[in-house]
Amino acid sequence: MRHLNSGRKFGRNTSHRRAMFRALASNLVEHERIETTDAKAKELRRIAERLVTRALRLGPVAFTPQAELSVEDRARRLAAQQQVGAYIRRFAVLEQDGQEVRVDLVEKLFLDLAKRFQGRPGGYTRIIKLGNRRGDNAPMSIIEFVEAGTGKS
Repeated sequence: MRHLNSGRKFGRNTSHRRAMFRALASNLVEHERIETTDAKAKELRRIAERLVTRALRLGPVAFTPQAELSVEDRARRLAAQQQVGAYIRRFAVLEQDGQEVRVDLVEKLFLDLAKRFQGRPGGYTRIIKLGNRRGDNAPMSIIEFVEAGTGKS
């Protein structure tokens, strides 16, 4: 029996599973929409919701310009950014309009996503089931961040 053992194992050891979810979480923040298997999407949702909640708990401090913050608020934001940065990759390279742009994922989480979901009590991601993968018949899904105008805000 699996009493008090939450989470899926995915046939991997702890370090491999942790590395897989760190990469998936980073890619979700980077692209805001990724395609993966149903089981991975359901586990990734737990992680992504916690990351966004970490940024949202700061309130307006998360997306206020640095110069306008008090020393105490700067320290609170820095501590939260370090905790999130210890889990997700710091930088990513995106292609926009034919140009490669370097994006700070932690800043994107705190500035863009925290501002987008401000006042939302949870449910920052949605999972859309796609059907089965052709090669191994695995059930596939898209996990994405919900848009700014939908849901309770």
